[in-house]
Amino acid sequence: MLFKQKPVRDENDCVQCSMKILLWRASKTFIRVEALTIQKQQRRHLAHQLFDEIPDRTSAHETIHHNNTLCTAHSVISTCSVTDDSKVFQSILNEFSKRGQVHDALRCFRRMNAHGQVPTKYTLCTVLNCGAKARDGHLGSQVHARMIRVGLEGNLFLDSAMVNLYMKCDALVDAKKVFYGMREHDAVVWTSLISGFVQSGKGKEVVLLFKEMLRTPIRPDCFTFSCVISSCTEFDWAVEQCVLIHAQAAKLGFDLDSSVVSSLVDCYSNCGKLDWAVSLFSATLDKDVILFNSMITGYSKNLQGEEALMLFLKMQGGGLVPTDRTFSSILNSCANLVILQLGRQIHSYITKMGWGGNMIVSTSLTDMYSKCGSIDEARYVFDQQSERNSISSTTMIMGYALSGRGIDGLNLFEELMGEEGLPPDHICFTAVLTCCNHMGLLDKAGQYFDKMKREYNLDPELDQYACMVDLYGKHGFLRKAKKLMEEMPFEPNSVMWTSFLGSCRLYGEVELGREAANQLFKMEPYGVVPYVMLANIYAEAGMWGEALKVRKMLREKDVKKSTGCSWIEIANRMHVFSVNDTFHPQLQDIYAELEKLNLEMREGQFVEPALEFLSLDVTSEVG
Repeated sequence: MLFKQKPVRDENDCVQCSMKILLWRASKTFIRVEALTIQKQQRRHLAHQLFDEIPDRTSAHETIHHNNTLCTAHSVISTCSVTDDSKVFQSILNEFSKRGQVHDALRCFRRMNAHGQVPTKYTLCTVLNCGAKARDGHLGSQVHARMIRVGLEGNLFLDSAMVNLYMKCDALVDAKKVFYGMREHDAVVWTSLISGFVQSGKGKEVVLLFKEMLRTPIRPDCFTFSCVISSCTEFDWAVEQCVLIHAQAAKLGFDLDSSVVSSLVDCYSNCGKLDWAVSLFSATLDKDVILFNSMITGYSKNLQGEEALMLFLKMQGGGLVPTDRTFSSILNSCANLVILQLGRQIHSYITKMGWGGNMIVSTSLTDMYSKCGSIDEARYVFDQQSERNSISSTTMIMGYALSGRGIDGLNLFEELMGEEGLPPDHICFTAVLTCCNHMGLLDKAGQYFDKMKREYNLDPELDQYACMVDLYGKHGFLRKAKKLMEEMPFEPNSVMWTSFLGSCRLYGEVELGREAANQLFKMEPYGVVPYVMLANIYAEAGMWGEALKVRKMLREKDVKKSTGCSWIEIANRMHVFSVNDTFHPQLQDIYAELEKLNLEMREGQFVEPALEFLSLDVTSEVG
């Protein structure tokens, strides 16, 4: 009969239901049915009233959470005046955690504390894991104090969860204190500590911790090796360090593990040892999507776009499903090769696979379209993003800069920072200054450069200084550019000196040009660019003796010029051109057109005779 009760339709029905509970001491079954009926009809205040009258709240809670009504369950817990039923709190807390509602779980835990409930070690472990996901570092000290109060200090699982929480919150000192205060350790807590230092970019500490771990009886697992290997790229001696760890992995039998091999492929590729990465990939029999992604990314980063695309096709032929990392690397290869049509085809495939809304993939699409010269398609993809971050915004702004539409890039920056309130970072300001650079907006660039520190509390880094040096140089303010290089808190790199040298040539500044070239000779003794540019500066100044000295330096150092190469896509076909190429089927037509263009340039006086002669002579020396 109880299951045939009429639905509760109004407050009168609720009152009648309450009277039944009080007078008849209704069974749990009746209470569950009536509470569920009230909740389904969205009479939550009535459900709360009924819940307060339930003798056994655990039964009612079972009804609530088994019927996907956690919001009501949390409201009931928040308003419940009775404080002696810890099972209700713990059960709902666990349910929130399972569903990934970590903030609700933490609010439930705080309510539990306010009611004076004593948590179990399993509840505390759940709370610590939720705190790690929520990056709530303050929670760690609260739970730690709670552990001491209830006598759970020294529990291996709780201490491990505590270390994990502190590491996720970047509280490295606190994590190490807990770690070294533990009576015993296992592979999980070691790996948790090591991975935290990896995420914080503390590569040297990672290696030291790993060596310390090897001196203990605890054996590292495949995840430990993956973490340590991923940190090796931060060292100047990255390759040597990676080889040592590779040998240790082989010694312990982890060298064939897919995750370890993937990390090794990533490390070797990032260190320029692409051939090592390819050999390792080829020798691995059981290749999963993670390993394929690592190799495709390695090809893409080393500008081997064709190999990346071929491997992508092989991966699909093997029945493996691409991930967001796969698409990101493939789109980067299309961007580097400037293959717009193939990029569009991959975009269609991405849409078909349902990855179009992924932030990483959509940002890569924006980058690809920008670099392929289709800036309007890039903006369309950008506008379709449901949410934006600094990376996607910077990509779009830089796309405008590279497409010669710097004003649009600056307008987008102002829109994003103003209306949407996105906080800019250093990379974003590099894109903004690049927009100014390409448009020749020196004063505007200076304003943004000052705004970095004044409004956003960002100290300019080397890239932002490089943009300003380039702008000063292009406008002829070479002394200001030189002064900025001297006063900045960084040593100028080769890119900055090369830019400055180009400006010196543009304005015929011999002395500063000689100084810039000498700096580049030290940094890149076998680079051809500073020799050629300095020779051109001397030639334009009529200093032929000095120009001959540069030619002599080229001969003595045996500096070789890299073979020039360019390509273009026409009708879905790639046409490649290189210096001294004699195999192109339209070779005669190409050179005839080039000769025609050279003749028109001479007639239009776009090439000075002396400079033309020198350029040809220097090229023969270095080619």
